Amino acid sequence: MGIPVVPNSTKILVIGGGPAGAYTASVLAREGFQVTVLEKDHFPRYHIGESMLPSFNAFLDFVGAKEKVKKCGFVKKPGAAIKLNQYKREGYTNFIQFNLENSAWNLLRSEFDDLLLKHAAECGAHVHNGITINDIQFSRTDKSRPISASWSSKYGNQSGTISFDWLVDASGRNGIMSTKYLKTRKFNESLRNIATWGYWKGAGVYSPGTDRENAPWFEALTDETGWAWFIPLHDGTVSVGVVVSEKSNRIKKSKVEVTSDKDINLVHYLKQLDLAPGVQRLLGDGTFNGSIRSAGDYSYSSKSNHYAGNHYRIAGDAGAFIDPLFSSGIHLAFTGGLAAATTIASSIRGDCTEAEAIAFHNAKIGTAYTRFLVVVWAVYKQMKSQTAPILSEVDEDNFDRAFDFLRPVIQGGAEVDPHLTQDELNEALEFCEHGVGPASPDLFANVAQRIDPELLTPHAPLMSAKEVDALAGEDEEAKQVLRKHNSNKALSIAFDYEHNFRNEVLNGMYVHLEKGALGLRRISDCA
Repeated sequence: MGIPVVPNSTKILVIGGGPAGAYTASVLAREGFQVTVLEKDHFPRYHIGESMLPSFNAFLDFVGAKEKVKKCGFVKKPGAAIKLNQYKREGYTNFIQFNLENSAWNLLRSEFDDLLLKHAAECGAHVHNGITINDIQFSRTDKSRPISASWSSKYGNQSGTISFDWLVDASGRNGIMSTKYLKTRKFNESLRNIATWGYWKGAGVYSPGTDRENAPWFEALTDETGWAWFIPLHDGTVSVGVVVSEKSNRIKKSKVEVTSDKDINLVHYLKQLDLAPGVQRLLGDGTFNGSIRSAGDYSYSSKSNHYAGNHYRIAGDAGAFIDPLFSSGIHLAFTGGLAAATTIASSIRGDCTEAEAIAFHNAKIGTAYTRFLVVVWAVYKQMKSQTAPILSEVDEDNFDRAFDFLRPVIQGGAEVDPHLTQDELNEALEFCEHGVGPASPDLFANVAQRIDPELLTPHAPLMSAKEVDALAGEDEEAKQVLRKHNSNKALSIAFDYEHNFRNEVLNGMYVHLEKGALGLRRISDCA
């Protein structure tokens, strides 16, 4: 069977077949649009980023891929444990506390990414592997609008040009539009980290015999320079990695002494794991497979909140990447993919102007990124006892949108200033910190007997710190439980599919999430 020839033209070109590109292509193809995906690699291929969030299931359900994933035998993720203080019990985020179907997954990206790209093809997208995009051409009359792309094949010495009406850049960290043409990428200086990881066999299991069994474990290093992960996978291995600041990594590595028969990267990696006693306990008698991987996982976003423009959208890592502490990579990839598909469909169908579609996509990506950014900062603040001028590193409008749901709690219901202040941000960080604080199931059960149990339901209103203190009085355990529960509800907004894609209004518009009629609608039309 011959290799499919890359067409000369297409309605929508998607650069990249990773999760963002494959998801975008699946959605658009199901809407009946002509979509071509050009992916530089041949799948399956290795990729890090193995732990998912609960939103994963809902996103996949929308494109009809959920059952395919369930049949793969990936490891169920009932929640996640995180230990920030060696003198206190770990905190735990329970995904299945109120719904057993809310479990997420730990998965091998090589298998999942391959499945999702094949699913895009089954949805009707034309997928071509081993095709690299070298250059993008822009309209002579409107230099802001891309109109074609030059490509070359990885094998076979073929090349050509494909024209398009719409472009989705899902090219991963290469981010051809952001880095080569728009020059909009900016790095988050407070999260310039290095990740080093490998795979182990024969390791132990977190919390066996409980509803938390086999959950992934995340732990702050004892020297406060970073954190470690322990993620069980369905092939019998465990992904174990360490993330430390670039500066700390450089200093530590320079002090490593090795003999000629030792790999400095391996010695350095194992030394960092010595700073994570919880990971060491879970590893037990496990054995390392001997292969070390490393990457600079620099967090970055786009200057001026630029993730869309005239007839193009940017999705996934091509536009923004955030520290992997909260496993947000695939969630943000799907968010960007669905936003790109929705705004393109809406613009083509005339539901709104292209300018309105661009503004919605920019707001959507900026807001989703910032929600996770603040949570990550809150945890880093605990791990490193640091403060950072974070309002200066991200568009302030994103903070306002990301935490609209928290502002009444932080301000006590008073909308004095429409923009988030540094003091309010600090309160938001403190609020989020409680979400990863320690509170055992037994403690929750005991406190529920002393207070109104309705306050511990997912439907209870958010309570400010002052309201919690007034209600709990001198009962410190009740304060701890109520603060964690309120914070958990707030954090869940970050990956709440229903809230983010059915109910969230941005710039007066919301997503009409219906196959065959996907697009943006004006909130004023519902009045």
